[in-house]
Amino acid sequence: MDRQPVTQGAQVVGRVAAILRVVSGNMPRGMGTTEVAITTGLTRPTTHRLLTSLAVEGFVDRDNRTGLWQLGPELYFMGVVAAERYDISDLARRSVRALAAETGESAFFSARRGDETVCLIREEGSFPIRSFVLYEGVRFPLGVASAGLAILSFLPNADAESYLDRLNLADRFGHQHSSGSLRGRIAATRANGYAVNPGLIVHGSWGMAAVVFDAMGQPNWALSLTGIESRFTAERRPFLGRLLLEHAHRLSQRLATGVGT
Repeated sequence: MDRQPVTQGAQVVGRVAAILRVVSGNMPRGMGTTEVAITTGLTRPTTHRLLTSLAVEGFVDRDNRTGLWQLGPELYFMGVVAAERYDISDLARRSVRALAAETGESAFFSARRGDETVCLIREEGSFPIRSFVLYEGVRFPLGVASAGLAILSFLPNADAESYLDRLNLADRFGHQHSSGSLRGRIAATRANGYAVNPGLIVHGSWGMAAVVFDAMGQPNWALSLTGIESRFTAERRPFLGRLLLEHAHRLSQRLATGVGT
């Protein structure tokens, strides 16, 4: 059997998936062709050819004024259908709004997708100074940002170790994200129950998160708070951590029992 067409087909699918992910992570601004090529590691001609083909099918759209690529209407229609199986946004939104109201900080709900987290919901708090590290659609590897650290910390130990052995996050995010440093933060997260990101992505922008478990007990989502460093003092962090854990526990229970779904 000739396996070459199968291999080539898988390669094309992988490239298309990479393009859609990076464009999704830069919504609503969109991305230029060269920017997509650099981010995905593809050549510019290949990137342009695939983007043009995706546009014909409605999976991406190009702003005629800016020349930037954005997600297309076909993905919206597919997402509406897929939401019947995967979407828990209505349940999560209640928790996100409550956290923002109770703390004054920006609150978020993120989902695990493979080796990454994807921010799905953002709710601004009342405090006037905000952090803009997280926004809907942005992706981070597990272990980067508080949501990803929370999820990574509560994966089975063998899965977490395998992940740390496979990826070198320090090259992209700095020495604070070396495997050794991450293991230390994982241990602290397991001990506290919640994750803390002490300004490791953007200086002065702190985050905290608690994991949300699915009906099988898997850590597939996280609730998080972000804000400036002065709002995450050692005296206040236990209070924020308790709130995150309370809301995450309630949401996990609702998912496990189907109550409120």
